[in-house]
Amino acid sequence: MKQERVFSLRNPWFAVSAGGTFLVAVLAILTGFVWLPSMQRDFTANELWSAICSAAGVPSSGSKGSDIVPDAPPSNVVVLPPLRAVRINAVSSGRGATLATQRCSMCHGAQSPAGITAPALAGQYADAIYKELRDFQNGARQSAIMQPIIASLSDQDLHDVAEYYSSQPRHTQVQEAGSRDYGAAQALAMQGAPIRNIAPCAACHGTIDRKGAAPSLDGQSASYLAAQMRAFAGGTRNNDIGEQMRNVARQLRPEEIDGLAKYYAAQP
Repeated sequence: MKQERVFSLRNPWFAVSAGGTFLVAVLAILTGFVWLPSMQRDFTANELWSAICSAAGVPSSGSKGSDIVPDAPPSNVVVLPPLRAVRINAVSSGRGATLATQRCSMCHGAQSPAGITAPALAGQYADAIYKELRDFQNGARQSAIMQPIIASLSDQDLHDVAEYYSSQPRHTQVQEAGSRDYGAAQALAMQGAPIRNIAPCAACHGTIDRKGAAPSLDGQSASYLAAQMRAFAGGTRNNDIGEQMRNVARQLRPEEIDGLAKYYAAQP
């Protein structure tokens, strides 16, 4: 008795299996490259060819690098130039001193430490001050006090104020009484907690590295720092670029927020 070959179209099992596999492949191609794209209103034949080329890992003949347009940044984000050494302009700083005395010194001080509920600006990075002023002015950061004060200032005025404050010697805030054991807080500040998706504070705010517009936290009021971390965690403050602060603050426990605030307030 002659035995039928397995891989032969005369074998009904092989024929059915091969035919079924081919049919599924055809249906998958038609669905993925024709039916689903055609549901889009702007579907064209060129887009079909581009999709096929992309799936095959080869460039399409009609593709051009110049056609790629990057996404525009969100309107509520201040785009800053790369960090570099900035030479203080005496004229700009002088104008900033006048504005600071008239509008800012009551809460932030002019050449002296600010109160515990407002950040100290003397010696702060100019780009960090400028970003926050812009965010207050355009509503990205809310404050019933700040917005009316700076509403009429021009962009040059904001730069002048930022430049003036950054040129002043930094003053350490009056520290609130409390524990001086900052071991856990220092570990969070310098190492973070990778398992909990918490980056080290020092990676953006200094010591390890500094990102553009990230302020120095050293010597700031513990009350102010804790309030801002809680605002980021609760979403009432949301002017951080890329949600860096919100992503970190949401992972922090209440005692960790207080510990970090007191740790940074104690730094000279």
